[in-house]
Order: sequence, then C-alpha cells, then structure tokens
Amino acid sequence: MFDFVRKHTRLLQFILVLLIFPSFVFFGIQGYSRFSGGENTPVAKVDGHDITQAEWDAAQREQVERVRRQMPGIDAKLFDTPEMKQQVLDGLVRDRVLITAADKLHLMTSNERLKRELLAIPQLASLKKPDGTFDEDAYKALLQAQGMSPEMFEARMRQDMTQRQVLQGVSATAFGTAGTSGAAFDALLQQREIQVQRFDVKDYLAKVSPSEADLQAYYKAPENAAQFEAPEQASIEYLVLDLDAIKKGISVSEDELRKYYAENEKRYTTPEERRASHILLKAEKSAPAAEREKAKAKAESLLAEVKKTPASFPDLARKHSDDPGSAQRGGDLDYFGRGAMVKPFEDAAFGLKQGEISGVVESDFGYHVIQVTGARGGEKKTFEQVRAEIEDEAKKQQAQTRFAAAAVDFTNMVYEQADSLKPAADKFKLDVRSAPNVKRSPAQGATGALANPKFLEALFGTDALKNKRNTEAVEVGPNQLASGRVLQYSAAHQRPFDEVKAMVRDKVAAKQAADLARKEGEARLAELRKTPETAMPSAAVTISRSQARDVAREVVDAALRAPGDKLPAFVGVELPAQGYAVVKIAKVLGRDPAAGDPQRLQAQYGQAWGDAEGQAYLAALKTRFRAETTPAAAKAASSAAGG
Repeated sequence: MFDFVRKHTRLLQFILVLLIFPSFVFFGIQGYSRFSGGENTPVAKVDGHDITQAEWDAAQREQVERVRRQMPGIDAKLFDTPEMKQQVLDGLVRDRVLITAADKLHLMTSNERLKRELLAIPQLASLKKPDGTFDEDAYKALLQAQGMSPEMFEARMRQDMTQRQVLQGVSATAFGTAGTSGAAFDALLQQREIQVQRFDVKDYLAKVSPSEADLQAYYKAPENAAQFEAPEQASIEYLVLDLDAIKKGISVSEDELRKYYAENEKRYTTPEERRASHILLKAEKSAPAAEREKAKAKAESLLAEVKKTPASFPDLARKHSDDPGSAQRGGDLDYFGRGAMVKPFEDAAFGLKQGEISGVVESDFGYHVIQVTGARGGEKKTFEQVRAEIEDEAKKQQAQTRFAAAAVDFTNMVYEQADSLKPAADKFKLDVRSAPNVKRSPAQGATGALANPKFLEALFGTDALKNKRNTEAVEVGPNQLASGRVLQYSAAHQRPFDEVKAMVRDKVAAKQAADLARKEGEARLAELRKTPETAMPSAAVTISRSQARDVAREVVDAALRAPGDKLPAFVGVELPAQGYAVVKIAKVLGRDPAAGDPQRLQAQYGQAWGDAEGQAYLAALKTRFRAETTPAAAKAASSAAGG
C-alpha cells in the first residue's frame, strides 16, 4: 500500500485537495479531525444524553477566546492544564443538569424579562439614542466584535436566566439570623494579643558545619534526587507556515489596488462632525396646536434676536432654552457625528457652515434655533497615503484564501520528505529556525511554536527522537502550522555531585540550622509553659485574621487556633524555610472592628448559606439525573497537554 502511495503521490494530492479543502474552509485545520469520529466520543452523560469530546473541546476554546478578548496578552498555555480542563468539563455537566432540571420543572424566561435583563447591562443601556430608541446597528456591531449574532447572544442570555431560576428557588430563600451569624463571626473575627519570639534559620547557619558524609548522604537520598536532576532537552530546527510567509510570495497590481481604494473610499474618509449650540422651545408633537404655535412663535422671536446680534446666542440659550443639559453651557452640544441627533436637527446642522445660524427647526422635541460653532472631518486620504495599507490588506486576503491549499502541501511535504525540512523551506520560502535546550514543557517567556505544548509533544515523540524525522505539521495558532526536527537530544539525568556540591552544601546547612532553631525553640516553649510569668523579648501586638500586622501567617493561624480558656497560653510554630517561633497568647479580645458592619456581615452569612444550599441542591440534581463523567474523560483531564 505504501508503494502505491509513493508512486501516485500527485493523484492522491489532487484527491485530498477535493476532499479536504472544503473542510479546511468551513472548519479549520483543527476542526477537520472531528470527522475521524474521536470527537464524538462521550465524555459525560446527563439524564441519558451524552456530552461529547467535541463539545468539551469547543467549550475549552471558547473559554480561552473569551479571556483573550478581555486580556489579549495572556498566555494560552495557562488554560491547557488538568485543573482548567476539569473545570470546563464540570461546567458543561452543571449546565446540562440545570437545563434538564429547568425543562422538567417547566421553567422559562419571557421575552419581556429578557428585554429588561438586556437593558440592565450597562454596555447595552448606553446604546440608546437621544430620542430613546435602541441603536440596533451598534448592538449588532458590538456583538459581532465578540463573535456573536444577536440571536446567539439572546439565546445564551435566555438559557442563562432560565438556569439561574433552578438554583435561585433554593439559594434565594436562605437567610442568617443575627444570633447564628454573630456567633460565627465572633469566632472568625476574634482578636488576640500576642508576643512572638523567633528562632530564625539565618541566625544558626554560622553554628553548623556539614561534613562530606552529610553532603553525600543528602545527595544520594532518593527523596532529594529530583532537586539535582537535569531535565531532558533537545536542540531543534523548525519551520513555521503562516499568513505572513504566504504574503511574501503574493504581488498585487496597481490597477487592483486603485480599484480597492475606489470601492472602499469611506474607510479612508474622516467622519464629518459638527459642533453646535441650540435653543430649544419644548413642544411635544402630542401637545395641543395652540401650545405648539406659541412655542414656535417664541422660537421665531428668539431667532430674530440672534440674527440681529449673534454674540447674544449663549445668553439667550441660558435664559430661554428648555434643554436643561445644554442651557447652562450656553446651548453648547459639543461635537457630534451623523446619527447622533434626530434627523431634522442633523440635516440642519450639517447643512450650515461654521458661524451660520439656522432658521426655526421643528423636531419631535419642539422647535430649535441652531448655531454651528465648529466643523471638522470629511477629509479623504489620498491613494498614495493609504497605498501600503491597501496592498497589505489585499495580500492578507489572498493569503487567507491560499492558506488551506498551502497547509495541505506543507503537511504532505514534511511527512513525505521526513529526513529534512529543507524541501519545505525552499518551496514555501521559509526560514529554517533553530533553538537550543528546548524542553518538553514551554519555557517561561517562550513565544510562537516553542510556546505550544502540542508542538513540543510532537518533538519529544518516539519517531522524532529516535529516528530524527520531521514532526507532523502541528497547528500552533490560527492559520499557523509548524514542523520541527531534533538535531541533538539529551535525556534527563542526575547532575554529578561535583557539579552541584555547592547547592547540596547550602541545602544541608539550611536543614541543620533549621533543626537547631527548632530544638532551641522547643526548649524555650517548654520553659515558658513551666514558668508562664517569664518575660518575652518582643512587644505585644494585637492580631486578627484580617489584621496580621506584619506577623507571619503561620503564627497568626496558630495563635487564633490555640485554646483561649486558660491564659497565658503558649504554642510553637514551624516556619517553613525560616525557622521556628514561640507564641504567647496573653489576651482574647472581641471582634475586630475593621471587619465591617454587622448587618453587612449577616447578609454575607445568609448569602454563604444560600450558596451552600444551592450547591447541595445541585448535587442532588446530579444524582437525580445520573450525571457522570467517563473514565476516559477523567484520564484526559488529568493529563497535561505537554506530555
């Protein structure tokens, strides 16, 4: 079969192009693997219905993209951990359980409630126009920037609200009484007056002198071996095929560039804006005709005054305008673009030059006298000014069109000519990059392909290491493929004793000093318990869980856990890598006054109970609807992506 493949490479490439290209176009390179069937594997089940691997993968990608939109510079590998994978799967199971429960309980969210909830979102509430209507175009643009349509967003909001109803019926009914919350917070927020005597490791280092035998014993101890291990690493070379690489081979004619410029003139024109002041004589359209005529007559009278003495416009606006927002500023509305004002007002303002005054303009709000005080925008950049930008955009569009075909060729070439990356580099005009000391997990600060766990996993695969063959083409980013090969490999090994002797000495000395500090600290603790009246060398300090006062957290926790029924009390505290502390508890005081208002704390206590009851109810629903994850999913979640 492999002989047939080698002899008919061109024919098979043509067939692959016909079969694979549409899949790349619609689903992307990564999505193509879904057709293999692996992504339809169930990873969890709720009420007899499967949650598939594809849904799990999609949820992980969505989470990454959502956070990337909020924090563009965040490292994506932070999400490729067992803990994050498990959280995503748990979230899918939770959502499916709540959806099932809502269906069984016949819960729903009405259109009216959905609308109220949407308009309560500040970003959406700000899309209201001056006339009170909702800006549908801005709404669609806002959602499009997040990769959603209004239908998708509203369906998600409706589902979210319906799911919340399931738990709110339980969690929202919980409350905490003053007595129970008070007792809990009295214990949690209690203050204690303490004195601390520290026995620091650094003060005992001069008193220890590790022997050669001590050093050898520490170095050879199995539990310490990992401290002196050099990780496996490899020197590699690799290629990256991306849009920039394809753009280098694309040229665009002058005629095409000028045609693109002509078709997209608006993109290169600065939006026109006006600054205007107005005097409004308010008269709603529903007002009686006599009232409207009276307002119009007054507007015409004011217009006559303004025409006579234009400099009086601000004073007349302050005195007569019915628009409270602008009247105090002499009628000034600042700069605005098209679409910001009601149409009659906009048409009048944009029909005037700077310094000109309109006639009486009628709108839904009444009658306006408008003075244009500023004009800007409307300038169009020349073709020469934007030529480089247009050329880059045109090349980018063509590169995106060609990428799917190039991806297939690149993938085939690095596989078929697996002994070298040079053929692929020559064909696609790519630079062969090199990197020394590459490890199985991404190094801190790594970027591009070297920060991608799947690419590193391929590099440290059996075929790449033993046979020094090219890795498969790995998708390391949107429209970005990489293939690499190992030039030199060094397996993980324990570093020689002589190489790490200084490190071993420091660790043994620190351990011996810590033992000595603990020994003297324990002796001091025993002495104080026998003679409690013995003075402590440090001043007394009042601490609580919210006010540590520069006292080590281990000391604070130990002091607050110690029984306070018989004082003074004494406790010894291990301070990891720092030494030992002896603590005297002299007084047990009341609640820390910095803890907050009792009513607020009582509300928090009730909310905590509500959350706990909600979680208990959710656990019961999971049992009722037989929610479970498959063993394979549990194993996948516990495996790091980097191998």
